[in-house]
Amino acid sequence: MQPPRRARLWLSTLFHIALLTACGGGTSPAKHAAADSTTFKVALLTPGPISDHAWNAGAYEGLMRIRDSLGAHTSYIQVKTPADFEENFRQYGAQGYDLVFGHGFEFQDAASRVGPEYPKTIYITTSGNRVGKNVAPMVFGFEEPSYLAGIIAGTLSKTRVVGVIGGTELPPVKSSFLAFEAGVHAVDPNVKVLTSYIGGWNDASAGKEQALAQIQRGADIIFQNADAAGLGIFQAAKERKGVYIFGSNSNQNGIAPDITIGSVVIDLPHAFLTVAREVKAGQFTSHVLYLGSQTDVVKLVLNPELRRLITPTLQARLDTTQHAIEEGKIRPPRIEFVDTTAAR
Repeated sequence: MQPPRRARLWLSTLFHIALLTACGGGTSPAKHAAADSTTFKVALLTPGPISDHAWNAGAYEGLMRIRDSLGAHTSYIQVKTPADFEENFRQYGAQGYDLVFGHGFEFQDAASRVGPEYPKTIYITTSGNRVGKNVAPMVFGFEEPSYLAGIIAGTLSKTRVVGVIGGTELPPVKSSFLAFEAGVHAVDPNVKVLTSYIGGWNDASAGKEQALAQIQRGADIIFQNADAAGLGIFQAAKERKGVYIFGSNSNQNGIAPDITIGSVVIDLPHAFLTVAREVKAGQFTSHVLYLGSQTDVVKLVLNPELRRLITPTLQARLDTTQHAIEEGKIRPPRIEFVDTTAAR
């Protein structure tokens, strides 16, 4: 007999943690076994733990997809300070890695400084606005599914108060919240949208406190983008009857299926593998890699457990809006933080 679903999830998580430990995750790249000089080598730096079921977990899945699909030698490190960003970028370049991902807007400065020193290594930052000969940002059209999530929130909220909670005020996060609010107000301009930032990405207790504060002010639907800290937001919503939540980055519908309406998802494994194939084939040219809903990399994934909340009328509006976005008839607002100038 198989163990219950939740038990299987915990066993899977423990297995991945054990595997990561065995492979040396979180260590200096110098401590990894050396790969053959002809082996395609790919590395990942994340700003938080890959156990967050969100942003960092999706990136690690992407790295594993590259390993399994392309036979790559891979390395992963969780870094904590800007000095770590630059040091590890430089070490990977010195070791001849072909492709290095800095997972987040905050990695772009380090990539821009280190990139020219190691012209044979491609540095990709997920978000950002810096483009160089071997440095490029991968920008996700997160605003598009966020706008759809806002339409759902504006339709379903009974209190006419909804909330957004982010880790820190990075431009991509603020941009998605702006689009979510626009979606809410497309339904009802009078719905109040509360906005909070935790000040970090890893403190679940702080995330829970922010969520409880918004719930106290009347929020009955919360859209969160807070990585590991977001797990505390889920916990707060579970403790308050009538409060629902949206997941982000990865499909988080299974974390709390009774209260999660859906997740604004980035298919990071697909995005990472697409870039890695180009790099390995020698076909990559540095440019802004914009991935919107038409690429199927970003999407709103509704939770089948709460599908009853999406009435036929609401579903029809979502479908119509999605088509209008794809045709350019509706443009969810976004913060223009991308430098679209040609690579130098």
